[in-house]
Amino acid sequence: MSPSIPSSGSAERSLSHDEDAGPLDSGRSDAQRGPGAPGSDRGLRIRMLVATALVVALPFAFVYAFVFLINAVGLPLLEWANERPYTGEVYVNPVFLAVVVLGGLAVQYRYGPRTVLRSVGARRVSPDEYPELHAAVTRLAAQADLPAPDVAVKHTDLPNAFAVGTPGDGTVVVTTGLLDRLDGDELDAVIAHELSHLANRDASLMTVAWVLPTVTYYVAVLAFYVLYGLYNFLRFGGGGGGGDRDGRALLVGLVVITVSALLTLTVSAMFWFGSVLIHRVLSRYREYAADRGAAEITGSPAALASALRTVDEAMPEVPDRDLRELDGGAEALYLAPLEARAFGDKELVSTDVFPETHPPTRDRIARLRELAGEET
Repeated sequence: MSPSIPSSGSAERSLSHDEDAGPLDSGRSDAQRGPGAPGSDRGLRIRMLVATALVVALPFAFVYAFVFLINAVGLPLLEWANERPYTGEVYVNPVFLAVVVLGGLAVQYRYGPRTVLRSVGARRVSPDEYPELHAAVTRLAAQADLPAPDVAVKHTDLPNAFAVGTPGDGTVVVTTGLLDRLDGDELDAVIAHELSHLANRDASLMTVAWVLPTVTYYVAVLAFYVLYGLYNFLRFGGGGGGGDRDGRALLVGLVVITVSALLTLTVSAMFWFGSVLIHRVLSRYREYAADRGAAEITGSPAALASALRTVDEAMPEVPDRDLRELDGGAEALYLAPLEARAFGDKELVSTDVFPETHPPTRDRIARLRELAGEET
């Protein structure tokens, strides 16, 4: 492990040089009482309830939007193509759909954390491999009144951490880059931040909430490639020759495929946009809540502020390769954001349209500075 970053005492002194402190969401925090279990965050609970309702409702809306378009556009298009009327309509049993949707969300809730760990290449480690890390996690979990979670490590120069799972079945992941740069109070503060995500149950909600963006993204990509393939087919002279009957059949096929793909792409993009927006708005608020929770667990807001600064300053030094390897669709789960430096101006999710997954580090430090000032 590298030489220690200054501990909380020096962190508090360094905070005095920051500017533009932002107000806390509420008055005096439970952190003033000293180390202990994090208090309940009413604002986060409300946002999680709303997000949960939307996560459940949006898949129903997505399916029934397609049902409506099939009945309103698809069937008349088939009538035109086949030159005969259709008297029926497409119907999806809501009970069957509820079983599929809720079952899918339950599967993601249960197995999503494993998928995230595999996607970023994190490996669960034993106390024999990382005794100090395990001891810190166990000690801080006891202070937070939580069962000790599993511990996983990702080998990368990127200094970061995240948590997945539930309070009773969670995993805290840290990178070797974080262990090289932090120890003592600051490493404790980062671990406490991740434990707060488990205590608040927002880690599991974030994993489940990513189902719809993933599904709608791949549906939209499929529709795009259908259109792209059709474009290449026409570009290179596909379908040339044949009589009038063959010509009409080709025209009908092209129209049906084009309209279907365009509608699929449009609807999928709309729901992808909405579901990503929900995911990101919740992600930003939960970071503030976990920062407060970490301060309550450790009793040292300044230590987390110093750790955040160290992590943020180290990001430009990390190769893009390491950033991409650690993404895996889990960027919203991390202690500090990845995408700004991972993909630059080529991000799929533009920050000109969507909010960042994380609040600005400067704002988080300012809130922690205010919290540290209230303790003195």
